[in-house]
Amino acid sequence: MTSNRAHHDIRALILAAEGDAEQVVREVGASRTAALLVGELIDRADLDDVQGLNHTPITVVFDLAFDGGTESHHVIAGKTAEHHPGAPASAHATIEVGLLELLRAVFGGWRSPGCQNLRIQWNDIEDVTALSSSMHVFQVVQRLVRGTTDQQADLSELSLRNGSDKWGLHYYTPHYETHFGRLRDRPLTIVELGIGGYGEPTAGGASLRMWKRYFPRAVIYGVDIFDKAPLREPRIHTIQGDVSDPAFLRSLGEEIGPVDIVIDDGSHYCPDVISGFRSLFGLVRPGGLYVIEDLQTSYWEGYGGSSVRRDDPATSMGHLKRLLDGLAQEDQEAGGVEPDEITRTLTGAHFYRSLAVFDKGVNQEGPSPSWIPRTRMTYEEMVDVEWGGDGLKADSED
Repeated sequence: MTSNRAHHDIRALILAAEGDAEQVVREVGASRTAALLVGELIDRADLDDVQGLNHTPITVVFDLAFDGGTESHHVIAGKTAEHHPGAPASAHATIEVGLLELLRAVFGGWRSPGCQNLRIQWNDIEDVTALSSSMHVFQVVQRLVRGTTDQQADLSELSLRNGSDKWGLHYYTPHYETHFGRLRDRPLTIVELGIGGYGEPTAGGASLRMWKRYFPRAVIYGVDIFDKAPLREPRIHTIQGDVSDPAFLRSLGEEIGPVDIVIDDGSHYCPDVISGFRSLFGLVRPGGLYVIEDLQTSYWEGYGGSSVRRDDPATSMGHLKRLLDGLAQEDQEAGGVEPDEITRTLTGAHFYRSLAVFDKGVNQEGPSPSWIPRTRMTYEEMVDVEWGGDGLKADSED
């Protein structure tokens, strides 16, 4: 599990990767920085695909130069991969690179040139007997180093790899690629409501791990009514709370501050969907997105929905339809939707099967000029109208 300090450290390093990295590394600590970077490389390496690790674990040492010294950290890749500070007595390979260079390559985004000065030592290369049983060392090192380069991983593949139902049971990932692709290289804060696994503390978290891999510079928050603390890891933080509780939703905003993306994959109970949206949409930064999944429950009685009262604002879809009225309506005519903070900052809405994506921004358009007729004109009336500097004028030559 990660502590609040570790959570702060990883965010600081992500932001520093394109700025004053040296000072931040000193504040976080070289050893702690090395541990977080090596752990991130393991997360990106997909080492479970490498054959032979169950029988012959591979040890790789990272020698990371910083401040005139070397910070060593090593990986042991077996049935599971783990990493520890220091250098063991023997290792299959050694990766040498500067700590700051590694930081910028891992968390610096697409502008980073990668590790130009990385050097690999194959420690068993001259020992044919030793090498014959550990040939998969080349794959392990290759996959670890791969995490220092830009990886445009396919989201559907990541969904399957991590066990998320966002592709397979549902087919949301192509739509997510459409809307999230422009953001994936940025240092983001992402909140997902609903972690999965119900009351089992160690179950669930598949989507959180998928988002972590897809957004290499994001910090991911998972919110669930059950305690999911065992699922925490660098860049993933879990929060226990009930989204039907207004006090909890207020405290959530105070704890995590502005966010870039909210994904509601929680209870799917209509009152919870509505209260979550009305409370959390205000946390989304301009240019960010709010997503609601599994909107089919808006038509299920057991979830507070109705297949008969489809426009009832107490159902999820009924409420969202009223938001569209607020988005499209210009001025407050009789029976119109009264503007509020949501309608003033909702700039777009995209609907797919059981999925909706909302754009956050600022509605800068004012109402249409008063000289534009509010009633439809006949053809004869349009013929008798001319365009002038003061707007529309009736033809007075008759």
